[in-house]
Amino acid sequence: MLQKLVLPLLLIAQLAAGQSIPIRIELLENNKTPIVGATVKLTDRSDTTQFRNAISDTKGLVDFSVPADRQYILEAAYTGFEPLQKGITVNASTRNFRFSMNESATSLQTVTVKATRPLMRQEDDKTIVDPEPLANSSTSVYEVLEKTPGLFLDQDGNVYLSSATPATIYINGREQKMSAADIASMLKSLPPNSIEKIEILRTPSARYDASGSGGIVNVVLKKGVKIGRTGSANAGMNQGHYGNQNIGFSLNNSDGGRTSSLHLNYSLRNGYDQLLTLRQLTPDSLLTQDAYTTTPGQNLFVGYSLGFEPSEKWHFDFDGRASFGFNNSGTRTANQILGAGQLLADNLNDLHNDGRSLFFNQGAAAKYKLDTLGSEWTTDVSYNFQRGKNGQDFTLFSILPVSPTNLGGLGDIDNNRHFFAAQVDLKYKLPHTITVETGAKSSLQRFENATVYSIVINGSESPDPFRTNSFTFKDNINAAYAQASKGWGAFILKAGVRLENTQMTGRQSVPSDTSFRIRRTDLFPYVYLSRRVATIAGYDLRAFLVYRRSITRPAYSYLNPFPRFLDQYLYEAGNPSLRPQFTENYEANISFNEMPIFAIGRNYTQDIFTNVIYADPSLPGVAYRTYDNLGKNEETYFKVVGALPPGGAYFFVAGAQYNYNKYNGLYESRPLTFERGSWSFFTYHQLRLGSRSMVTLHGFYRLKGQLQFYELSDFGALSMSINRQFFNKKLTITLSANDIFFTNNNCFSINQGSITATGERYSDTRRFGLNVRYSFGLKRKEESTNMFNLDGMDKN
Repeated sequence: MLQKLVLPLLLIAQLAAGQSIPIRIELLENNKTPIVGATVKLTDRSDTTQFRNAISDTKGLVDFSVPADRQYILEAAYTGFEPLQKGITVNASTRNFRFSMNESATSLQTVTVKATRPLMRQEDDKTIVDPEPLANSSTSVYEVLEKTPGLFLDQDGNVYLSSATPATIYINGREQKMSAADIASMLKSLPPNSIEKIEILRTPSARYDASGSGGIVNVVLKKGVKIGRTGSANAGMNQGHYGNQNIGFSLNNSDGGRTSSLHLNYSLRNGYDQLLTLRQLTPDSLLTQDAYTTTPGQNLFVGYSLGFEPSEKWHFDFDGRASFGFNNSGTRTANQILGAGQLLADNLNDLHNDGRSLFFNQGAAAKYKLDTLGSEWTTDVSYNFQRGKNGQDFTLFSILPVSPTNLGGLGDIDNNRHFFAAQVDLKYKLPHTITVETGAKSSLQRFENATVYSIVINGSESPDPFRTNSFTFKDNINAAYAQASKGWGAFILKAGVRLENTQMTGRQSVPSDTSFRIRRTDLFPYVYLSRRVATIAGYDLRAFLVYRRSITRPAYSYLNPFPRFLDQYLYEAGNPSLRPQFTENYEANISFNEMPIFAIGRNYTQDIFTNVIYADPSLPGVAYRTYDNLGKNEETYFKVVGALPPGGAYFFVAGAQYNYNKYNGLYESRPLTFERGSWSFFTYHQLRLGSRSMVTLHGFYRLKGQLQFYELSDFGALSMSINRQFFNKKLTITLSANDIFFTNNNCFSINQGSITATGERYSDTRRFGLNVRYSFGLKRKEESTNMFNLDGMDKN
């Protein structure tokens, strides 16, 4: 199938040869720092009606494809810099141009700037999101992701892009190897103004890990600012049924080729989650459960970065983060069994968790520029340590039948995780617009767990062998990749392949040995084709075709067969025979003015594994939750996005996405066929009121949602905020309202095999908040205009 795709792409690319040639513009400050977000206009000198517009990327680069042997007028503008205008001549031997822009000596109050920075833009095979307008009304990085157009976060912390498979979360280009709940907890501890940008990769290239078919969301944290010493102090709160509060500050410094930053944040959080379920136990009996959970906690976060350039060719970065938290929870579950119109059983479960967590990350990176064309060699090394200690106690109260026995239990859970990763990458620019990339990566993880439970009956404590266990899990993934790209006129073709060797070892020592070992080597091809389709009002309309193969490996908790007690009607157990699932993704998408506007694709997944519920044949009325390979899945999706063009006080993004999933396989040894289509709508609006006030409105709505084999009802959320700047724009006050109509809750149902259940889920999502941020220091004001023109900034 891959050959059927590659051969036509190569043929099309060859036919396009010779039409135009690619050129590259590089914009730098006088200290050689790239200028990010500058507006660039390139005009044909012989016909001034022919022009192209673009925005410089994170490396200060702008790429055009233009006819050769002509003269052009280059214009560039950026807030705080003098406008740049140069004449250039393009031919086969002169394609790369570098210019320095001088800082303006005029104060901002008298500068007229036409530069804009879009909320979202397409850069090669990824979408770049500017988080600043989203951060102004947020209390954490997690909330910033919730407000990003096109990202969907479920109530368990999973992030979704185009498919029904969760995306993988990276921090500064590094995979975290943590559960969705742990990553969500970490993102909630990060201050919102610590983000530099968000990178969204729906179909990552061979340079990235092949794990995860749901794409990648890379959160890039700030590492200092362009010029001078700056800082900010912030405090915020929001109130739902329970309240959240946070306070923190950031310091940044840049002096020539050296940058540094420090971020501190302290937060208090609480919320609730209510789960109502109704499950068929037997043909004439029902189990009803009402579980209400509160999650109070507090967290202290510290982050820092250091960067320096000893020469024009070398650049070094060191960054680290640490957080310490107390994360508690309390759950009361009311259980009733109904049969023949009568109440057969009635009881209460009380469960309390008292947890402490420590997270530490240290990274180091080096980059060496091989030439002025963009060739470079990079190395990245990182180490993560995570420790969690949790004390648990639970009590069962039997109301019907009345029991004189007081039943309960105690538990101590201790987890330690070490994760080390090292990666080296080489990108080399060759003549004839050829780029070659290659690299290697090795990661090692060790996870240790010791869980000790006891049963308490009428005050007498004894060991609980059913839930006491101890295990160690190790995995080592070694990878190498190679890919190359070439431009033919309006076309760009990139193809590559990644080789990954997986070694996993799990050993459970208590209560019995359930060791297993996995050894496998897999190959993952990647093909990417881009073409400039047309130029409209000076902006490029580009089309993309992408093919990618990926793998999803089961985590140790999915494999460990030891049962984990949840309540007297449900327990969890892993499946040691679980196989990894492989996905082939085909996608076509279009962008206008570097903004993604349309995408359509299909995922073919083999050996798909998912969370399933089976009835325990030896315990009537008891079910267990596990993971199983169910067969094949075909998922078809498309997304369309529209936006009001930049240039006015009002800007909006609105989009829709449709996913259709079709499963074919076996469930409880019987044929399974499951089909469901789901619509998702999202929108983001900004209205600037003068130069100091802004109103934002954002929301999403999902029709006929799906979570694995659970069918969800319609749900969504509408949120808004308004901010106002004071004291020469140093003080920003933001009022916000999240999930105004309290619609981010849903009903669910499952009817597969012997399991039939329905339910409802509610969370503490409707919140009203206040954020205050004060910026200080001596710096050039870097105004984020987010697609607004600052034409004659007023002083009111």
